Amino acid sequence: MGKENIKKIQNLMNLECGDVFSVLGIHYINETKRQGLVVRLFLPRIEQAFVIDRKTSKKHKMVQTDERGFFEIEFKRRKKFFDYKFEVINFEGHSWQFDDPYHFLPIMGEIDLHLLSEGNHYKSYEILGAHTKEVNKITGVYFAVWAPNAKMVSVVGNFNHWDGRIHQMRNMNGFWEIFIPGLIEGELYKYEIKTQNNQTLLKQDPYSFFIESAPKTASIVYNSDKHNWKDELWMKTRKEKNALNAPISIYELHIGSWKRGENNRYLSYREIADPLVEYIKSMGYTHIELLPIAEHPFFASWGYQVTGYFAPTSRYGNPEDFAYFVDIMHQNDIGVILDWVPAHFPKDEHALSLFDGTALYEHSDPRLGEHKDWGTKIFNFGRYEVRNFLISNALFWLDKYHIDGLRVDAVASMLYLDYSRNEGEWIPNKFGGRENIEAIEFLKRLNETVYMQFSDIVTIAEESTSWPSVSKPIYAGGLGFGYKWNMGWMHDILDYMKQDSIYRKYNQGSLTFSLWYAFSENFVLALSHDEVVHGKGSLIEKMSGDTWQKMANLRLLYTYMFTHPGKKLTFMGMDIAQWREWNHDRELDWYQLEEERYRKFNYFVKDLHRVYKENPSLFEVDFSHDGFQWIDFNDSDNSIVSYIRKGKDEDNYTITILNFTPVVRDSYKIGVPENCEYEIIFNSDSEYYGGSNIGAPLPLKPVKMFWQENPYAIELTLPPLGALILKPIK
Repeated sequence: MGKENIKKIQNLMNLECGDVFSVLGIHYINETKRQGLVVRLFLPRIEQAFVIDRKTSKKHKMVQTDERGFFEIEFKRRKKFFDYKFEVINFEGHSWQFDDPYHFLPIMGEIDLHLLSEGNHYKSYEILGAHTKEVNKITGVYFAVWAPNAKMVSVVGNFNHWDGRIHQMRNMNGFWEIFIPGLIEGELYKYEIKTQNNQTLLKQDPYSFFIESAPKTASIVYNSDKHNWKDELWMKTRKEKNALNAPISIYELHIGSWKRGENNRYLSYREIADPLVEYIKSMGYTHIELLPIAEHPFFASWGYQVTGYFAPTSRYGNPEDFAYFVDIMHQNDIGVILDWVPAHFPKDEHALSLFDGTALYEHSDPRLGEHKDWGTKIFNFGRYEVRNFLISNALFWLDKYHIDGLRVDAVASMLYLDYSRNEGEWIPNKFGGRENIEAIEFLKRLNETVYMQFSDIVTIAEESTSWPSVSKPIYAGGLGFGYKWNMGWMHDILDYMKQDSIYRKYNQGSLTFSLWYAFSENFVLALSHDEVVHGKGSLIEKMSGDTWQKMANLRLLYTYMFTHPGKKLTFMGMDIAQWREWNHDRELDWYQLEEERYRKFNYFVKDLHRVYKENPSLFEVDFSHDGFQWIDFNDSDNSIVSYIRKGKDEDNYTITILNFTPVVRDSYKIGVPENCEYEIIFNSDSEYYGGSNIGAPLPLKPVKMFWQENPYAIELTLPPLGALILKPIK
C-alpha cells in the first residue's frame, strides 16, 4: 500500500477522507494504464476477509493491511472490473457475506443535483431520505442527505454498531449519498456528521418517513407507498367539496386527546378512525383539521415544534396506519386538513438545528433566526434548498397521504421582520421596511406550486394581522392562499359575548364591524384550540350570565357564526359545551353527554349543521357583498341584529334575527323583501336544544309597509338570548 493510500486510510479513520469511494471498493492499481485491480475493505472487529467473484464463485483471501480493520487484495492481471461480494469472519468465528456499498456508482443524477441546488426539486422526498431500492439486481437502502458544510457524513445504525467509520457517504456538491446493500425496511438509522470544527453530531434524517417514539429519536427506514388506497370517489369529487361555494364546517382536533383508551393510553390511528367517522358524520361536519401530526418529541407542544417534517408521529402508529386513517375519512366523505408549521422549528440537537454544524436551515443571526416567544429557530426562507425542503414537504403530504388541505400556522410571524421584537432586535429589509421579503416570496411560491400540482386542495392561512390580500391570487398581488382565518371576527365576538347583556348595547360595533371587511378575504370563521388553553378557559366559560344564560349565549354565538359569511371551524369539545379547559393529557369530557342539557346542546350543533348544509344561501356566496344584506344593524338599545343571506339565485335566501339580551321581544318588527309567508326553520331557543321554547313556529305573514329598507314587514316574538332563522314559503 502506497504512502498516499496510507494517508487516505488515516483520514478515513478520522472521518476526514473527503472521498472514501476513492479508497474503498474496487480500483485500478495503475489508473493511468488501467491495469491491475485492487479491492479494499474496512470493517472493524474482523479477523479474516475474502472476496468472492460472483461469476466464478471463487473465494480470494484478503490481506489485512491495518489491524484496525483494513483488508485488501490485488488482482494484478485483471483489467476489467468484476462483480463481487465479501465474506468475513469475526473473532468469535461467526461468518457472513455481504455486498460492498463502495462498489456502486452514484445514484443521484446531474438533473437531481441541479434541481436540488436551485431549489426546484419539488419531489425531493423521492431522492433524499432513505429508500429501499434494487440496484444491479441487489436490494438495499439508498440514503441521501444535504449537509454542504460537513467534513464527512456517515450513516449509522444497528447494522454497523453505530460506528460512523463504516458507511461514510459520497459527497456530491453538498449532497451526500450511499447505497447499502442488504438493509431492509425497519432499520434504525441516523446521520453522523463531522463538522468543520471537528465536532461529531448525531442527526435524525430531515426526510425521515418514520421515527421512533419519543424520547427515542432514531429514523426508521420505511416505504411510504405501501397503502392500497380506496378513496377514488372522494379524490375525483373533492374539488367541489373544497370550493368557495361549498358548505365547509371544519372540526379541529388533537388526535392524542380526542378520546383515550384504557389507563389513559393514546388510541392509534386505526383505533380512532371508526369512532371519529361516526361522530363527524352524525354531527354534519364536512372536514376535520388535525393539529400537527408530523413527528414532535415534546407532546405538550401539540405538534407545533416539529422535528420530523415527513413523518406522521409514531405515537399513534406507523405511516401506513395514518394513510389508513385518511383513507377511511375519505371513504366516508370527510376531508382531512393538516395543520402545517413552516414558520419555525425547535432547537433539539438531534434535528434540524445547526444540522451540519452551521446554520443550515435557519438564519445564523438571532435577529432573523430565532423566535423569542417560542424558543425556536426561524427557517432561512431566502435559501433555495430550504424553500425546496418546505415546499417539497407540503407536496409530500398532499401526494403520499392524499391530504385535502394545509392550514399554515403562524403566517403573521413570517411576514414581519419585527414580529414580537423590540426596537434594535430586528433587521430591516433591503428597502428599510419591516416586511420579510424572502418569506413573502416563499409563501407565494408555496401556494403557486401546490395549487399547480393539486388544484383541488386548499391552503388556509392563520394570519392575525390586516396584511392585505392574503387569500387573493398572486397575479392580483395576493399571497395566493385559498382561505384565511378571520381572527378579527373571533376576537370581537368573544369579547362581546363575555360582556353582561346590560352593557352589550354600548358595544354593538363588535357585532357588526366584521361585515365591513368580511369580503376582503376568503375567510374561515375560527373558534380554535388557541381560545381554550393557557388559562383562557373553555368556550362555555367565556359566555356571560348564569349557567342557563351561558348555554343560551353559546347557542346564540354558534347560530351567528353559521349564518355569518365565511366558512366555519370549531375545536373539539366546543360542541358538547365542555366546561373544562382543554388538556392535551386527557380525553374530552364525553361524560358530560350523560346529562340532558349537554346532549341537547350537542343536538343543537348537529341540527344547526343540517340547516346550514340544506340552505345554499348560507354558504354559496360567502365572499361577495351579493350574498349578504343587512336588515337592521342599528338596534343597539335592544342588542338585536338582523340580516339576509342569499344564494347564487337571489330568490333563495334566509333571514337571521339575533337577540343578544335575555329579554323576550314581543311583536318585534323586521323588514322583509317579499309578500309571502315566512317560516322559522331554526330556533336556537327550542326546548329540544335546552331553550325556553319561545318563538312561535307558525308561518309569519307580512304586511305591506316600507320598513328597514324593505317593502314589507313581519312581526314576531324574539326568544331571550336567542336566534331565529327564517325562510320564505314559496
